Amino acid sequence: MNTGKKKAASTEANRETLGKRALNRALLERQLLLRRVNLPALEVIEHLVGLQAQAPNPPYYGLWTRIEGFQQEELSRLLEERKAVRIAMMRSTIHLMSARDCLELRPLLQSVHDRGYTGAYGKSLANIDAQALATAGRALVEAKPMTFSELGKQLSEEWPDRDPEALSAAIRTMLPLVQVPPRGLWGQSGQAAHTSAELWLGSSLSTEPKLAIMIQRYLSAFGPASVKDMQAWSGLTRLREAFEQLRPSLICFRDEHGIELFDLPDAPRPDPSSISPPRFLGEFDNVLLSHADRTRIIDDAYRNRVFTKNGIIRSVILVDGFVSGIWHIKRGSGTATLTIESFRRLSSEEQGELAIEGAKLLKFAAVDEHTHDIQFLA
Repeated sequence: MNTGKKKAASTEANRETLGKRALNRALLERQLLLRRVNLPALEVIEHLVGLQAQAPNPPYYGLWTRIEGFQQEELSRLLEERKAVRIAMMRSTIHLMSARDCLELRPLLQSVHDRGYTGAYGKSLANIDAQALATAGRALVEAKPMTFSELGKQLSEEWPDRDPEALSAAIRTMLPLVQVPPRGLWGQSGQAAHTSAELWLGSSLSTEPKLAIMIQRYLSAFGPASVKDMQAWSGLTRLREAFEQLRPSLICFRDEHGIELFDLPDAPRPDPSSISPPRFLGEFDNVLLSHADRTRIIDDAYRNRVFTKNGIIRSVILVDGFVSGIWHIKRGSGTATLTIESFRRLSSEEQGELAIEGAKLLKFAAVDEHTHDIQFLA
């Protein structure tokens, strides 16, 4: 009799199933969306393992909705003081990261950047001397921060038979490039100019990055989660073995479809009936992009109204913890109007709570406008 197999089978049979609301409340708690916290912005950025930041302003909204009393100057100052940076990270998309996480995590994601580049530009630079190209690119961006257009033109002087866009994309892939201010500063504009993370931060990338720690931090911010969930968040593949190595230190559940979910033993898993206040999330918010199965936060019926064909992930409202509409602010003639377009009929109480939270949002985002207005569209 194989008692080991019987014991394993018994463990599988007794594994707790977590429903959609249980996963929702766990995610909201870890994303600091059940209640605002009194923490420094840098600490929150690290807890969240960065914030999605394809556009300059969404990280400000992301921190505002999570931190009590957050003001734009705090994040702008972190960028100017080089304590936080904007850099391509998970899924090779731009994230706001702490300087420490930039240096520690970027090496773990190199394969993600390589795969994306190969798929888009691999044929354009076939048989090029990659080392020579990387050396030339580093010299250029470290001499002066450059836009990708400027970088491509400069590199094409040495490689005139190659596509300038492919050349600059190669440097973005091979080197960790940060966007320098004023890009990313609240209320300021500027093209995305890049230099190397090592030069900007005055430190080298980690030579011994630890995937196990990255997995644990992902679970802390987004768990309970499956292997495929973390792969969707990071862009990394073949993570099953790394999870298996960590299994003795993790706790396991099942979702309603029978998919195995991993978690940290001491991570918070609130009661599914916990009250979730209304929240306004900016474009590209992490909470929408960090799982293979996103139904814990957004119904499949609403996805096409949030995830657009041109790659924009719209600003959304959360009502009772789930995506229930989109929002935008229009400014002009001294007036800032917050328009809330709901995906379902809202009760008068839900509208009232959204209006209170929306007034706070307008005060944060449009303090210089004399008049604030809120409109609801069904």
